[in-house]
Amino acid sequence: MTGLDPRAPLVLDTRELGRRPGSERHVELTAPAPADLGIEVLSVPEGSPVELDLRLEAVMEGVLVTGTAFAGLEGECVRCLEPIHDEVEVDIQELYVYNDSRDGQDTGPEGEDDETSRTEGDLLDLEPVIRDAVVLALPFQPMCQDDCPGLCPECGARLADEPGHDHGEKIDPRWAGLASLKDDPSN
Repeated sequence: MTGLDPRAPLVLDTRELGRRPGSERHVELTAPAPADLGIEVLSVPEGSPVELDLRLEAVMEGVLVTGTAFAGLEGECVRCLEPIHDEVEVDIQELYVYNDSRDGQDTGPEGEDDETSRTEGDLLDLEPVIRDAVVLALPFQPMCQDDCPGLCPECGARLADEPGHDHGEKIDPRWAGLASLKDDPSN
């Protein structure tokens, strides 16, 4: 019994490959984006389309998946908080190791790490691979433009909209009393 749902949009059935090394299949599909696909300030909206163009190839150890994933991004600039609408295209390459003893083979070498992607029966789950590829491709601090000046620290005005934004000469509050003497004509 497998833990993967074969009807899930990012679960693929590899039965057609027949575990014959060298056999391959081309897959083009559009699937809804899973939740939390991205980082806090920039992500693929949940349910938005993720376009996949993949090649599944049977190899001795399992199934090699190569291809690309393309999706739209939404977020906000880390400097001025303006909305960002962008796109991301990532390359995917992952080997899914066979994880059963159907052919009389052991389930894998002892001590193999938990990071190895595995098939479950004839199914493989693309979601973790797509998630890793998309998150690694995103900028750590997304900005609306490369030279975004950000917000005014005093009033919060967006400096890109008001390039000459100024609050006048700044007077240290400790000297404010002396400034009033300067302006007084009786002295």
